[in-house]
Amino acid sequence: MEGGGSGNNSTPIIDKTRVLDVKPLRTLAPVFPSSSEAPPFVSTSPFGPHSSGFAPFYPFRAPQATQATPDLNQHTHATYAAPLRSFRGTESNGDAGSLDGSKGSAKRKTKSSLQKRARKSQDLDFTLSVVDNNFVVGVSLSERDDGNGEVVRSIRMRFDALRRRLSQLEDAKESPVGIIRRADLKAGNILMTKQVRTNMRKRIGAVPGVEIGDIFFFRIEMCLLGLHAPSMAGIDYMSLRNDLEDDPLAVSIVSSGYYEDDAEDKDVLIYSGQGGAANKDKGATDQKLERGNLALERSLRRGNEVRVIRGMKDSVNQASKVYVYDGLYRVQESWVEKAKSGCNIFKYKLVRIPGQPDAFGVWKSIEKWKEGLSSRAGLILPDLTSGAESTAVSLVNDVDEEKGPAYFTYVSTVKYSKSFKLTQPAYGCNCPNACQPGNLNCSCIRKNEGNFPYTANGVLVCRAPMIHECGPTCPCFPNCKNRVSQTGLKVRLEVFKTKDRGWGLRSWDPIRAGTFICEYAGEVIEKVSQPGEEGDGDNYVFDTSRVYESFRWNYEPGLVEEDSSIEAIEEPKVPSPLVISSRNVGNVARFMNHGCYPNVFWQPIMYEHNSESFIHIGFFAMRHIPPMTELTYDYGKSCVGEAEADGGSTPRGRRKCLCGAPRCRGYFA
Repeated sequence: MEGGGSGNNSTPIIDKTRVLDVKPLRTLAPVFPSSSEAPPFVSTSPFGPHSSGFAPFYPFRAPQATQATPDLNQHTHATYAAPLRSFRGTESNGDAGSLDGSKGSAKRKTKSSLQKRARKSQDLDFTLSVVDNNFVVGVSLSERDDGNGEVVRSIRMRFDALRRRLSQLEDAKESPVGIIRRADLKAGNILMTKQVRTNMRKRIGAVPGVEIGDIFFFRIEMCLLGLHAPSMAGIDYMSLRNDLEDDPLAVSIVSSGYYEDDAEDKDVLIYSGQGGAANKDKGATDQKLERGNLALERSLRRGNEVRVIRGMKDSVNQASKVYVYDGLYRVQESWVEKAKSGCNIFKYKLVRIPGQPDAFGVWKSIEKWKEGLSSRAGLILPDLTSGAESTAVSLVNDVDEEKGPAYFTYVSTVKYSKSFKLTQPAYGCNCPNACQPGNLNCSCIRKNEGNFPYTANGVLVCRAPMIHECGPTCPCFPNCKNRVSQTGLKVRLEVFKTKDRGWGLRSWDPIRAGTFICEYAGEVIEKVSQPGEEGDGDNYVFDTSRVYESFRWNYEPGLVEEDSSIEAIEEPKVPSPLVISSRNVGNVARFMNHGCYPNVFWQPIMYEHNSESFIHIGFFAMRHIPPMTELTYDYGKSCVGEAEADGGSTPRGRRKCLCGAPRCRGYFA
């Protein structure tokens, strides 16, 4: 069938010009009794103000003047995300890390009243009462309607920090069998209740602060940022008042694989309409031309832009999904065809607007590279580690003719010439199997102030002055969750030639905030050779004594009923300055460039071996990092006072920074 049909030659040809020729649905108008006929109406106005966390209920809406030429950006009737305070996690289709991708699917009933009571009991731990009144929202009224890059980044980091902490708390407690833990929904509920969100003014086109290619691991993240308001439905739309009728227009869609979409083409998406899916109560039915389906039809007629978010399986965690914002599309065609169930479904052909940065197209290219490295342009070596890492690291140059960096010996961890002595003797845990979250009998957990430092899927929960992992001589299993930094690379990395900063490092896989990337491997030395001193200077060095830009990454304690007056210390604290040189021996970390707005941070990690403690420097993702995005961290500044400038703005002895960040400080090291 033309336009992405099923390919079944027996399917009858349908006249597409007659399929969707219907009039828009009219808006119902509520009728209230007059004061002489009935007692006063005891309720809040449907037009607001509304209690925190609630939106006006359809069909109540504020009357608006008729417009001769409707403004496509006018916020008339918005489909706000539903309040989540009573949302219950459902049995997902294997997607444990994201919301169900169904488009307007019906609410699932719980199996029994016992399950209902168990879920209600669990949710009581995170009711609205846990929100601390001293919590500083930090999002102004204007920023809630219209965001920007800084607001979007702040909300995303705060959401994920809270989600990680809630996951940590859930991992440490025993939950009834069958209860589905949804720390993402609980974190989203808390932030929405406190109005920590942005871009609430519904709009057609780009969303301020959200960039093409941005990735999301949870649907609720998109709700907080205004990219896609419904927490479940795949079609988001707004209504424009035209005479006495509301004309719905689609503003965004999520294609997550729940329906029979054809989503392989990087520039064309054949999208299935919403509704009609079978569930346990009834079989599949024909889809109806209403709500989101009608909105997409009206967008076809008007030709307005539609934001498209594509969902794919996470290559690191196959049970979850990653969503990528693929930019703006236009609906080019629509028709009806028979689904596999035998029922009629609507199909919409959306075509990507030219001239936008690649997003989903990058993912498709990576899929081809993984099938065979020969398809990777500029490939020099398929694995520069020569098998030292469990995951290959490719070496690529598609910029110039250079065949690779200067020779060095690849090692996967730091090399000490002598052990790092502490004032007290080191000791490990005595757990016979695997260390369990919440087990205070585990000495390694006690060293981490009673908390397991990582979530169940190995994501770092909080920055800390020092993280203590189980060491090689601890009796717990080698796959203990408290050995995250010792189990090798977590993502497929690539060393590549940059245009103006030498060699750099990036990932083929999407990286979730808090994910361990690699450690800084090399030789522990006593002194760094500075430029201008005897010798050439060492450009491949990590020094804990440098001054690093301070930033906040952890959660706000008041949001989880913790004492908000006690400020958690995030800045790394190493007992004695640690200097590591990777000039002659090192790993992929030596190729990570400096960034004044980095997406990676370093964290000291200690574990014992033969009653002696060793410190390692682990690199973790500061925020979600899309595939093929260069990985950078802050190199820091020397503790020595800044020397006079060498005729320019760069202090003497320091190198000019070319990171390109909007707030680049101009130099580093």
